[in-house]
Amino acid sequence: MRHYYYLFLFFLLTWCHPIVKAQSFVRVTGQPTKIQWDAKSLIIDGHRVIPAMGEMHYSRIPQTEWKEELEKMKEGGISIIATYVFWNHIEEIERQYDWSNQRNLRSFLQLCKEMNMAVLLRIGPWCHGEARLGGIPDWVFTKQCETRTEDPVFLKLTTEWYRQVFTQVQGLQWKDGGPVIACQFDNEYSGHGSYLMALKKIANKIGFNLPFYTRTGWPELASPVPFGSMLPLFGDYADGFWERSTTEAAGDFWQAFHFKPYRIGADMGDLESRKNGEKKEMEKDEQGYPYFTCELGGGMIPSYHRRVYLYPEDAYSMAVVKLGSGSNLLGYYMYHGGTNPDGKLTYLNETQKTVATNYNELPVKTYEYQAPLGEFGQKNPHFYTLRKLHLFIQTFGETLAPMEAHFPMACYQPKQGDDSYLRWTYRSLNDSAFVFINNYERLQNLTDKKNVQFDVCGVRFPKKPIIIPAGTMAILPVNIRMEDIHIRYATAQIIARKRSNEGRMQLFMQELDGIDTELCINGKVMKKVKPQGETKPVYQSKRVDVFLVTKEQANYFRIESEPVTKTTEVSFHKAKEAGPLRIITIGVCNVAEQPTDTDFDNAAVYYIDVPSHEGLLDITYRGDVARLYANGKLINDNFYNGRTFQYGLWRLPENCKQLELRILPIQKDAPIYFPREADSRPGEELISVKHLSY
Repeated sequence: MRHYYYLFLFFLLTWCHPIVKAQSFVRVTGQPTKIQWDAKSLIIDGHRVIPAMGEMHYSRIPQTEWKEELEKMKEGGISIIATYVFWNHIEEIERQYDWSNQRNLRSFLQLCKEMNMAVLLRIGPWCHGEARLGGIPDWVFTKQCETRTEDPVFLKLTTEWYRQVFTQVQGLQWKDGGPVIACQFDNEYSGHGSYLMALKKIANKIGFNLPFYTRTGWPELASPVPFGSMLPLFGDYADGFWERSTTEAAGDFWQAFHFKPYRIGADMGDLESRKNGEKKEMEKDEQGYPYFTCELGGGMIPSYHRRVYLYPEDAYSMAVVKLGSGSNLLGYYMYHGGTNPDGKLTYLNETQKTVATNYNELPVKTYEYQAPLGEFGQKNPHFYTLRKLHLFIQTFGETLAPMEAHFPMACYQPKQGDDSYLRWTYRSLNDSAFVFINNYERLQNLTDKKNVQFDVCGVRFPKKPIIIPAGTMAILPVNIRMEDIHIRYATAQIIARKRSNEGRMQLFMQELDGIDTELCINGKVMKKVKPQGETKPVYQSKRVDVFLVTKEQANYFRIESEPVTKTTEVSFHKAKEAGPLRIITIGVCNVAEQPTDTDFDNAAVYYIDVPSHEGLLDITYRGDVARLYANGKLINDNFYNGRTFQYGLWRLPENCKQLELRILPIQKDAPIYFPREADSRPGEELISVKHLSY
């Protein structure tokens, strides 16, 4: 039966362009597509769209892997790539610019153009992205200037940096037929808007001329930028490595799982005036802008003091909540993990031991973000669940985009883990609507909600009250019209529509776990409808076929059969016991500092035979921090959080036959948060090493 799933995705991803033409960023006769925006959404050639944007840091992925990884992102429904351009990845040494290999921005942009993927560049000068000094080179801090201000010395240095970036971008802007549609200057800036405007003026003078510009909508600016000069983009995370606490479910991240009428995310800005979930009017700098996100947490990287462990449901739940709250662009940070490139003078990770951007301790090499696509391009479970959401917004974006968000539960006072009500909202225009349900909250045990009926746009459904099971996240249609059918309501989720070879409209819907499918189409009520797959319609009109598929079919359909993963054991042996324990120090930002290079002299040492130069090495271990070396060179590291430590074997030197793994033991009562999935007993051990081949 699996071949039906493959056929199903092939159908969905090859639907007729007239239905989704506005979403695809396809150029007509080689001319740039017209891109506009208003208070609702992006408008492409007169059509409203809701794109999915995924963050992928090109300089954190080897150049030889770009094409394959972009293809995966496109398969996942991503149409806009967001990427930082880290200044210190390019000019770590003053006046020595390195745009070669995986730092080659121009080659990356040319590839995006070939693949019809739009690009949002985030060019700094300060990016953060857990990079050393936020991406500003060390030498800038020796110039007796105040960074991230209108200090003339700093602006002069930034001008030179922007000129360098433009050498890579020139001829590849949207107006030239290139992929670059937008640019962000600096990041998470809280000062005066005049600084951001000064950066924009510099960029425009150099030659940047793009359809729109962006800024992060958090923290609040001390003074605004002129309306329309930069679109504010928002976000939310399920948990954060930057949270100071070492306890489970700390901080205000729980708010990301509640529908809310305001845009700024939990723990991403000043929420004091917005706590308790009371309804607030939009801030002045939000009015008139579309509601877009750029940092909807696709995952989270563990920091040394806080070993966050995320679940696939976290990202999907937050995406449903954001759509239901009115967002018309889903921008994920990160969508694809990565690996820090080698520095010429230092490591390029954030650490407390630097002069700035020293709030956290991040791994030296890995930027494995538990994202939909992992550090080595692994397709994680939420790659598939989010993809069905992206199919929906691609095909129904023009219908959904102008709909206003309504909050029937806006009067409640939300609390962490509050299970006293069903979390739902709806978006509507005239009598048409989509109902959004989220009966999930990370690390909280929400229960089944009984006796549920919805009353939306004059439609009360289903016929009899139902139970919404714990963990349900869904989008239900109300008064949606297509061709010659009128879906008055459905207790199934729309996935996508396409045109058949015979010209018939085909609508695909997904059965929801634990909920009987009830469809009311063209006045006919059908109860307890069972999935028939993608080949047998459950309803037919003169021009439309309606199909009902299972959750598995909707989540895991493929274009073609993906190779079966084969797992084999890999030989290893212990060469050295761990030595004396290091003293864990507290850094300048009041969290534990990670071990130094010399601390690993006292690590336990294991040698692992290299089974192949293809596939993944999958290491199951227990310990504080592990580092992996090839021919004596550090190639990756891992802050233990209960997940396996993986490495792409194709990246190894050809002459590498054996790897060295060093593990530092977990210490008793260490000031570290370990998740419930981790074995945090003191000590260390290498449990198993496997070769995952395809």
